[in-house]
Amino acid sequence: MNFYEFNVRVRYAETDQMGVVYHGNYAQYFEMGRVEWLRNLGVSYKSMEEAGIMLPVVSLTMNYKKPARYDDLLRVRTIFKKQDGVKIEFDYEIYNEANELLTTGYSMLVFVDMKTGRPVSPPDYVREKLNF
Repeated sequence: MNFYEFNVRVRYAETDQMGVVYHGNYAQYFEMGRVEWLRNLGVSYKSMEEAGIMLPVVSLTMNYKKPARYDDLLRVRTIFKKQDGVKIEFDYEIYNEANELLTTGYSMLVFVDMKTGRPVSPPDYVREKLNF
């Protein structure tokens, strides 16, 4: 499965004084998408961390097309782009209920050994899941 979608309703606390989603909150929507995309594959962030592997974001890009507002129901699409060596990359699209594209994004994460802080290859069970 190369993509996963979920819906999230914009909470009041996620908006700024203008009533639109504060730009920093999109990174959280993207993270929610990545976590659920992996969970749908049978991999959890929690189990990877318990095994000593973390996935920090090393690059994040966002492009805002239209604003999301309080109480909007958003559809967040997380698209697996590629996994190469120690890196994994995703694209994102966020749509409103009218199916208008609001925001696009990209992130690169690196598999890191929590003890050494050094990049490592993904665990075999993760690599197997990514070869769909």
